[in-house]
Amino acid sequence: MPVINRIAGFADEMKAWRQHLHAHPELTFELHETAAFVQERLAEFGVDEVHPGIAKTGIVAIIEGREPGPTIGLRADMDALPITETSGVDYPSQNAGVMHACGHDGHTAMLLGAAKYLAETRNFAGRVALIFQPAEEDGGGAGVMVEEGIMDRFEIAQVYGLHNTPGMPVGHFLTSPGPMLAAVDTFHVHVKGEGGHAANPQETRDPIPAAVATIQAIQTISSRNHYALDDLVISVTQIHAGSAENIVPETAYINGTVRTYDPAVQDMVEKRMKEIVAGTAAAFNVEAELIYERWYPATINHADKAAFAVEAARAVTGEAQIEDFREMGAEDFSFLLQARPGAFIFMGQGDTAGLHQPDYDFNDEVAPIGASYFVKLVEMAQPLGT
Repeated sequence: MPVINRIAGFADEMKAWRQHLHAHPELTFELHETAAFVQERLAEFGVDEVHPGIAKTGIVAIIEGREPGPTIGLRADMDALPITETSGVDYPSQNAGVMHACGHDGHTAMLLGAAKYLAETRNFAGRVALIFQPAEEDGGGAGVMVEEGIMDRFEIAQVYGLHNTPGMPVGHFLTSPGPMLAAVDTFHVHVKGEGGHAANPQETRDPIPAAVATIQAIQTISSRNHYALDDLVISVTQIHAGSAENIVPETAYINGTVRTYDPAVQDMVEKRMKEIVAGTAAAFNVEAELIYERWYPATINHADKAAFAVEAARAVTGEAQIEDFREMGAEDFSFLLQARPGAFIFMGQGDTAGLHQPDYDFNDEVAPIGASYFVKLVEMAQPLGT
């Protein structure tokens, strides 16, 4: 594959960076060791500016090109997941119950590789803004960085990100010209009744039947309140109640996720959940509270930028395509795309364990490909002499 020769030459360095990050994973916004490691590498590369402490542990670094011009943003997420690792690698997580199960260690290493090359060569006009982001998995770090003004502060005109994809061949890229990943909402239902002895249920107000009925009714939203050809997933993922076989508990808890693309569908789901929770509580003579939280918006590429991303990817591997497809997973890169034109792309990492699995590990062989892709975005978007 025609990855950039210089980047291929320091592939072992990227591998070492990535494996160090893998062994020292951190969660959400608390990426203090990770951010320090990234800043150390950026200082070694001689980037022009490093701005830490954005969204607590996020970083924006600036590399100046050889001629005046606009600023292009490249993003890598840095946070890990609360999962106990079973990968068996010889550089396992040193932080119990935390691991890089989504490849953000690899994303960070690839953007560092691009930074090293771009700082050495500067074969582009304008500037590059390297966005090292916390809290993609939980907390919406991209949204926080946008709220803290990175797009205006650094005059970012367009922005790009990528994500490794297990099961996709190494060297292959795939993106969509529009909607790509879903919006994600979270719901919590707290049911409160009156507990008592299980031998005398008539003296209680049992929250468990109310919770079960609420879950069953929630499942009818997709099948009876929604047009079947529009994208919608509602999954109840937690129910907690009770502590002993002979006690009717006082409370029950329901939790789940909603995935959509259309804000009108979000509105409908929230409205119906409110009606269901209130109506079921009245029917079962209990109290119930719905907390409905809207988290990440849908990830919607700008069509011309998606086409350009594929052009840049093809310059690296020749194996890139753009097609209309949607997945119901979510990504907080969506906040960056709401703020500026850009595109998100998937990059194959071969036949490995799946994302968010305890035996997952990023494939270091793809790091030079991803770093080369980042570089091609810059050099093709902002060439010298234009």
